[in-house]
Amino acid sequence: MNKVVGKKYVPKLANMHQVCELNYGRLLRLLPDCDTEDLSYQFDINSSLQYTIKIIECSRYTSTLEMSQKSQTGFEFLRPIVQVRLYHDAKMAEVLSAQNIGSLKPSYQYPNIKMYQKNEKEMVNQFLAEWLQFCLNQNKQTQPVAN
Repeated sequence: MNKVVGKKYVPKLANMHQVCELNYGRLLRLLPDCDTEDLSYQFDINSSLQYTIKIIECSRYTSTLEMSQKSQTGFEFLRPIVQVRLYHDAKMAEVLSAQNIGSLKPSYQYPNIKMYQKNEKEMVNQFLAEWLQFCLNQNKQTQPVAN
């Protein structure tokens, strides 16, 4: 059985940096305090749809967040969840993991056993950009939620 292997995908670093910089800015607008560990913010879109951003870890130069969707309808495995690292010195936010895919690689050979796209990491960071923009558009006034 011969495998047909195409040219290796090489991510466009400038595009990735731009998305990560914009995501950092969006997160700072959504989260007045992103340096307090174990703090959560909830965004109520309507009576059956909420988004939660939980600050998992903080250090001098980085913060790690988990953003998830809560809804009253649909299957739980379809609800998005991402872990994001904020790099305060570089002013960038990068998705670390999404939908239980740990440690996203910059690129994947395609096809692969788990059927990740060649540019899976780039696509997940773009998804985060759209998700954050949606939260900003829907956001009235965000208050921290006690854990």
